[in-house]
Amino acid sequence: MKKSKSFLASTMVAGAFVMQGTISNAQTGPSVNHNSEEAIRPYKVRVPESDLVDLRHRILATRWPDKETVQDQSQGAKLENLKALAHYWGTDYDWRKAEAKLNALPQFITKIDGLDIYFIHVRSKEPNAMPLLITHGWPGSVFEFLKVIAPLTNPTAYGGKAEDAFDVVIPALPGFGFSGKPTDPGWDPDHIARAWAELMKRLGYTHYVAQGGDWGAPITTAMARQAPPGLLGIHLNLPATVPPEVAKALGSGTPPPELSDKERQTFESLVVGNKKGNLTYFAMMTARPQAVGYGMMDSPAGLAAFLLVHPGFQNWTYGMDPQQSPMKDEVLDDFTLYWVTKSATSSARLYWENAGRNLVVAAAQKTSEISLPVAITVFPEDIYLPPETWARRAYRNLIYFHEADKGGHFAAWEQPQLFSEELRAAFRSLR
Repeated sequence: MKKSKSFLASTMVAGAFVMQGTISNAQTGPSVNHNSEEAIRPYKVRVPESDLVDLRHRILATRWPDKETVQDQSQGAKLENLKALAHYWGTDYDWRKAEAKLNALPQFITKIDGLDIYFIHVRSKEPNAMPLLITHGWPGSVFEFLKVIAPLTNPTAYGGKAEDAFDVVIPALPGFGFSGKPTDPGWDPDHIARAWAELMKRLGYTHYVAQGGDWGAPITTAMARQAPPGLLGIHLNLPATVPPEVAKALGSGTPPPELSDKERQTFESLVVGNKKGNLTYFAMMTARPQAVGYGMMDSPAGLAAFLLVHPGFQNWTYGMDPQQSPMKDEVLDDFTLYWVTKSATSSARLYWENAGRNLVVAAAQKTSEISLPVAITVFPEDIYLPPETWARRAYRNLIYFHEADKGGHFAAWEQPQLFSEELRAAFRSLR
């Protein structure tokens, strides 16, 4: 296990605890006219029962393909596993429990640049809590972070200290979940980053930090590049660290000669992953998101099969291991959210918006333009394990780098306690 930190100091603005489901000036900043474009409106999830009946009918009416011809998942989700998951989804799974989990939290909608943005906003009872913006990716959602809200906002109950507390803001990306669907192109990571800065300003926060993995990483990286007033620093668990010479060599599969053993190992894992087709879903949605969307919008089994293509699910056991997180119901909460919000196609367009900008290549994400403090945690089962040497080249103000003992691509979902501890450690020097 390896850690490196440098210490900075910043003054935080005291926050006030707001009870669930209410809005006050302490939560939204200056009073906002609720008839204006900047109104922050309370939100509750209420999916019509007819939508759930239709979902179950479609699942049970699935026309299944023939069985795969291999013993592993190299051709996609295995028929036996997906049929069992779908059967449970269509018979015993209860969306209302997921809905209740969301409705137990303070949820809001606000319009930014003409688009409704849904977000969860939970304040800590600690008066000096650090405001924290957390961004999800695909095929994730706000459900990824429900289990870290309590440890982050109430650290003393989870092995932390009162001064480690966060106020937590978790927005749904444009085109995802209960956020609005863009009707015109232009909602790329840079645009979303500006919208997130506006959201934090609208909530009245003058100082805050931001965290992101998957799509949350390039969006959070863009925020750090743009350096909006009040952003103190960022934490990433899918950082853009691949150097230019390494990115160029990936096409040939021949590593640059000057790589260290650890750097060469990372290079070879990227080459192997590409050969196995781990990023074919990425290529398809980048090129033709509309084409991909038709099947996912029409078939729940097709939606689940495509979401499970993501390499973040490569070690998931479909709920067969009761000790594994996320559990079967939690994954189906996420999948059902895509279905009931009809967001399979609109979410896929984010890939098209980002065409040509590799998420883990430093030059593509313009990391050299970032001067704000950056913290990174590497989780050992993630799809990309950046060496610290590359991280320090990419981010000139790297204040924290830690290789965790466990966890994968959906770290907050899989290891909520560890993820929360990482954020406490990563941002401690910025308080």
